[in-house]
Amino acid sequence: MGKKQAKMAIVYDFDGTLSPGNMQEYNFIPELEMSPKKFWSEVENKSRKDKSDKILTYMHWMLEKAKSKEIRVLKSNFRSRGKKVELFKGVKPWFNRINEYGTAQRISIEHYIISSGLHEMIDGTPIRGAFKKVFASSFVYDHHGVACWPAISINYTTKTQFLFRINKGCLDLWDDTEINKYIQKSERRIPFERMIYIGDGETDVPCMKLVKEQGGHSIAVYRPHAPRKKALSLIKQGRVNFVLPADYRKNKLLDKTVHLIIHKIADDVKLTKILQPKIINGKKA
Repeated sequence: MGKKQAKMAIVYDFDGTLSPGNMQEYNFIPELEMSPKKFWSEVENKSRKDKSDKILTYMHWMLEKAKSKEIRVLKSNFRSRGKKVELFKGVKPWFNRINEYGTAQRISIEHYIISSGLHEMIDGTPIRGAFKKVFASSFVYDHHGVACWPAISINYTTKTQFLFRINKGCLDLWDDTEINKYIQKSERRIPFERMIYIGDGETDVPCMKLVKEQGGHSIAVYRPHAPRKKALSLIKQGRVNFVLPADYRKNKLLDKTVHLIIHKIADDVKLTKILQPKIINGKKA
């Protein structure tokens, strides 16, 4: 029987990180006969006018606009729309390849999503099975399966709580007891030092900074061949470790960088085991 593998986590934003655009723009917003620019402009104006959270506002506005067009917002339809969400090059085979590399380094890799996008649409994407857990915004549905109210809203400030859930192994959102318990760092399921956070924009900054400051690694990605000024500003401000194109194909910069981080984590695990005092007959050696 092989030795137990150490666990690490790679945590992803979705929109702009795994997908080039916002997931609602691929089919939902066009069904409203609106341009993405007009939809998001209306969300921005309404949020300012009502002094409301932008994520709750966009979710509410999706329902209102669909109602005005007599479109039923069904959970099953969201999943169907998720199948049409575009992904960056190399995303589909990325997870198996990274897992295999981790296994070769005696590291068990878990993948997570923390997104302000819609859980229901992510569930419909071809990569859903790669993730141990998806934390994303979602709706409440009535007895006909029609969306009627936001159930969970994840914005840039609330994103960080899910990192602590991953860190402590408290993945059930309804469980407020375990997540608030004090757990020593050495006893936490996945230490921050064994985390990689991959995101693309301002909504990811708190997560990026938290992971980096806690000894993990944060990567800001940008659309290949697009201006990277915003991403570069994050590294200048000390909020991320790396700024790389969102190209997930084999031997590209992102692939090579993540491989090196996994290798570093594997070496750190080995060093920790060597430096830990060994117990012989109940006494420290």
